Amino acid sequence: MFDFVRKHTKIMMFVMFLLIIPSFVLFGIDGYNRSRDGGEAVASVGGHDITQGEWDAAHKSESDRLRASMPNLDVKLLDSPEARYATLERLVRERVLAQAADKFKLTTSDARLARDLQENPTIASLRLPDGKLDMERYRQLAASQGMTPEGFEARVRHDLSVRQVEAGVTATGFAAAGVADVSLNAFFERREVQIASFSTTDFASKVNPTDAELEAFYQANQALFQAPEQASIEYVVLDLDSVKKSISINDADIKSYYEQNAARLSGNEERRASHILINAAKDAPAADRQKAKARADELLQAVRKSPDSFADVAKKNSQDTGSAANGGDLDFFARGAMVKPFEDAAFAMKKGDISDVVESDFGYHIIKLTDIKTPKQRSFEDLRSSIEADLKTQQASAKFAETAEAFTNGVYEQSDSLKPIADKLKLELRTASNVMRKPAPGTTGVLANARFLAAIFGPDAVEKKRNTEAVETAPNQLTAGRITQYTPSRTVPFADVRSVVRDRLVAVRAAEMAKKEGTEKLAAWKAAPASAAMPAAVVVARDQSQNVPPQVLGAALRVDASALPAFVGVDLGAQGFAVVRVNKIVPRPAPTEAAAKQDRAQFAQWWTAAENQAYYGLLKERFKAKIMAAPPVRTSTDLPMSAAK
Repeated sequence: MFDFVRKHTKIMMFVMFLLIIPSFVLFGIDGYNRSRDGGEAVASVGGHDITQGEWDAAHKSESDRLRASMPNLDVKLLDSPEARYATLERLVRERVLAQAADKFKLTTSDARLARDLQENPTIASLRLPDGKLDMERYRQLAASQGMTPEGFEARVRHDLSVRQVEAGVTATGFAAAGVADVSLNAFFERREVQIASFSTTDFASKVNPTDAELEAFYQANQALFQAPEQASIEYVVLDLDSVKKSISINDADIKSYYEQNAARLSGNEERRASHILINAAKDAPAADRQKAKARADELLQAVRKSPDSFADVAKKNSQDTGSAANGGDLDFFARGAMVKPFEDAAFAMKKGDISDVVESDFGYHIIKLTDIKTPKQRSFEDLRSSIEADLKTQQASAKFAETAEAFTNGVYEQSDSLKPIADKLKLELRTASNVMRKPAPGTTGVLANARFLAAIFGPDAVEKKRNTEAVETAPNQLTAGRITQYTPSRTVPFADVRSVVRDRLVAVRAAEMAKKEGTEKLAAWKAAPASAAMPAAVVVARDQSQNVPPQVLGAALRVDASALPAFVGVDLGAQGFAVVRVNKIVPRPAPTEAAAKQDRAQFAQWWTAAENQAYYGLLKERFKAKIMAAPPVRTSTDLPMSAAK
């Protein structure tokens, strides 16, 4: 089918034209849009559906963001049903809050937007030495998120408006100290317990299954003894480094770049200055600022009459506590280190000059330029290799999109081999064996990329040995692969896994025996508490677990405190069984004032989070939010005990 399409492209375009145009006539543009809107609805907010396509796109975006920020994150976690459902819940929450912001007419002013953008550290890093925003890099930042600068700012404005919906709850949450203390004392309550453990390992030596029992267990549980599907593959990777290899920079370009950027490449000029500061806050009353300005003018006249007295005047009068003791000396600094008015003045002066009074957000400065450090210009030969590397990187970045298009088309058009595209773009044709759908522990690079592995084990790649599509496996990196040999999943012969079968059966039988023994002891000790032979008592609490398993700790803290001492049994599954005797409540030691303050602050955060969640619940009802997709069902991988019988 696909070969016919590739060989008869023009014919297929004509047929598609004949099919698509009548569909517009019969069903209209709206019908076409509905047909591609992403499939069935998985949720609804305020009568507006969230489609399967929107859910998939949101999860892909979230997964890409997390992979970029945490390269070592296990990609299997991102593709789990729980992770996908969490994305849908987040998507619904965003829609609910957006509708609430619109309903409540919560907007963001231009001034608030500007302040948020100025405080954004990523955007702050785009500023040039003169304080202006590098618009080209700003456009690139927006483009990396698929937006224009205007679209990026519109999204930030929208996010700020939406945050206001919950701000009324989160900004005003508090918990009274008395209420917090009562709750915290209950939460951190301590209990004296004795724990009798019936461990699976203690019963393993008592299990001696026969060959017939092993064979029967193997036949009943063949799903446990599967060898995963494997493949030998060849693959090619296109990235910036591979594009760089195809780029050569001539000497004239390197020389021209050096001549234009020699000063910048050699380092930044630094200046040393001393100053006298008279404090005046930006928002101080006008009268106070005028008074500070008058004082600065007086000091300026004094140091101009006697320039050598500058250090003494600074020591006695400067209100910059960090430099006054040193005669106002600020040491050497480059552009970008000082507030702009101060920097502009300092870099316009000559050595030994004393400035006029310079106004900044901190107050009024008198500046004396004491030294200038001009970096020694580095020679062309010193910088040649780094300039060549920089130029290659710049050209590779510009050329990557064009090469990526050729790569994408090439692996599709010649789908039965990767060699042609590797030869054309001078890429290394790599090979790998024993590749699995779920990468083995320790696997790195593209062979651990979930999207690439999903493509490799896709039906077309497995059944027809076709090239995969070009898969984005990292920023500025595309990978395509092809299966050369495929081994499907299969049940490993009994003889090859006999020892594994025995270990599993022994573990199951031993766990059953541990549970049986523990259950019998629990019944006997409940009937005759004095007969209970248990280890020494320990005191446990949520913040003092004493290495007690979480299931055991939870069971001990849930026991009814009005009927102590009391026994409770805890099934630990494959680990065995535990019997817990709760003897008494142990009062929580009074915390220090500092610890109590910290605990109350934590409790206030919990309380505020609970209030906010309750408020969100009301918003969900008001805006008729509903999730139609079924939540993930937790499935236990533990073998049922009945399987051994």
